[in-house]
Amino acid sequence: MTLTELTQHMHDFVAAKGWYAPDSPRPQTPRNLAASLAIEAAEVLELYQWRETAEPDKLAGELADVALYLLQLASLTGVDLEQAILEKLRVNYGREW
Repeated sequence: MTLTELTQHMHDFVAAKGWYAPDSPRPQTPRNLAASLAIEAAEVLELYQWRETAEPDKLAGELADVALYLLQLASLTGVDLEQAILEKLRVNYGREW
C-alpha cells in the first residue's frame, strides 16, 4: 500500500468518526495534530522507559499512531511527505555528523 492510499484510509477513518465536522470535540487542526504527534511519539519512548526492549505488539500500535498523525498533518498542510522524505535523505547524504 502506498502513502497516498494509507493517507486516504486515515482520512476515511477520521471522517467516519466525525472529527472533520466543524463542531467536532476533536478539531483536526495542524496545531492539534502536531501536539498529538508529539504525544504519541512520547508514548513510543515510554515503552522503553527503564528497559532496553519494548513489547512488539505495543510498539507496533504506538508507531502506527505516530504514522497516522504524521500522514494526517502532512496531508492537511499540503506537504508531499514522499517528496519531503526523499529531499531530506538527499540533504542528509551531504551532511557530516
